[in-house]
Amino acid sequence: MKRPELERSESGERARGSRSEPGERSSPSRHPRDRLLPQLSLLDATFLVVASVIGSGIFLTPGRIADLLPHAQIILLVWGVGGLLSLAGALANAELGAMFPLAGGDYVYLREAFHPAAGFLVGWLSFFVIQAGTVATLATGFSAGLSELVPLSASEQVALAVALVLATSLLNYYGVRHGARANNLTSILKIAALVLFVAAGVATGRGDAARLVGTDTGSAAIGFSAFGLALSPVLFSYLGWNASVYVASEIRDPARNVPRSLFVGLAFVIAIYLAVNALYLYAVPLPELRQAANAGEATAATLFGPVSGTLVALLVLTSILGTLNATVLTTPRIAYAMALDGLFFPGVDRVHVRHKTPAMAIAFLAAASLALVVLLRNFPSVLDYTTFAIVLATIADTAALYALRRKQPDRPRPYRAWGYPVVPALYIAANLAIAGNMLVQRPRECGIGLATLALGLPFYWLFARRAGNPHPSGSA
Repeated sequence: MKRPELERSESGERARGSRSEPGERSSPSRHPRDRLLPQLSLLDATFLVVASVIGSGIFLTPGRIADLLPHAQIILLVWGVGGLLSLAGALANAELGAMFPLAGGDYVYLREAFHPAAGFLVGWLSFFVIQAGTVATLATGFSAGLSELVPLSASEQVALAVALVLATSLLNYYGVRHGARANNLTSILKIAALVLFVAAGVATGRGDAARLVGTDTGSAAIGFSAFGLALSPVLFSYLGWNASVYVASEIRDPARNVPRSLFVGLAFVIAIYLAVNALYLYAVPLPELRQAANAGEATAATLFGPVSGTLVALLVLTSILGTLNATVLTTPRIAYAMALDGLFFPGVDRVHVRHKTPAMAIAFLAAASLALVVLLRNFPSVLDYTTFAIVLATIADTAALYALRRKQPDRPRPYRAWGYPVVPALYIAANLAIAGNMLVQRPRECGIGLATLALGLPFYWLFARRAGNPHPSGSA
């Protein structure tokens, strides 16, 4: 018997009853069974990008990057390269998101460009590895950061991480507007605090501008492998630049606002990341920065005194909470979109009657994230596990752009990717190089990601068989 508070995306109709052949869908603006409502503005979508990107990475990864690349200018270069790579991906996703303003993001693009199986596998990887891994990393990162201020045992840290996942899931269960308002507030506070941090830090005059071109003389020469490994935490820190594409069906005027949200949000992030990293190098000598677990705290302690380190620690925790909320808001739409086509576990396409949220998909994400909280407790391990999957998914996204230009040349494109075909090709080449380097240097974490991808194959076969049609609505 159907629960009174939930409804399927189309009452009384199973997924297999709403199939259509390629080209039959009269409008790509909505999936015919999507019951989510367009409630998000351009501002909401832009802040989703900002909040999804600026989390713990900008504070917790610079020490690791400095250890791999002990040269100030190369450190700034790798952050710039990471931003440009993300921008190249955003150019491709802007065209795809404007073409298919639907819930689900990369699942939809791969389904349309290649085959439902390709869309399913990328959606599976995005949901269970990239996004669930991010939720687990943020929750455990928050609890680890709080333990520096308030003594917490290992078991208490895990319990806190579990509580955070459950709390953010409940917030977004009760309405997308609740999650968006919380996200907008934390984003504004985050941006203002970081701008003030940089401006006040420079105003103290307690750093040394010569450090911006300095080198740790005791370090070895920097090679391609080290640069590639440093891109792993950098790309992790940029993760979330495509957040708005997952909620495209809930954004008002998505054909215009999805591309704008990607570009405006990412431009804010790149500028802030470069400014904050320049401040780290200005304030902290490279040998010390290489040892810093939290570069923000080390910089604040140098420029403002030891008490300010606590204030920065609180900023880090607030930033993590904002990113955690944004990730929990966007990610369930992947599973929801797959379930709309009958390619996910039964019931995940259910929408809350009153709150109009993908309630079952939110619960499913919470369960997957909690499993990772328990299984993968080491921060760098989760980071590499997540980043390798990001690289694979973004390569597939960009390949879909080429396929759709060839297969559907007449489909309306409200935005066309700048620099096509050269810029997307460079993006694919760079990510292939990063993926190969990570496979060599971090085989265990990459192996987990590949095993999770392979695990999706039998599930796809089962779901497609249950749906009664291996070619979901609108697919190739």
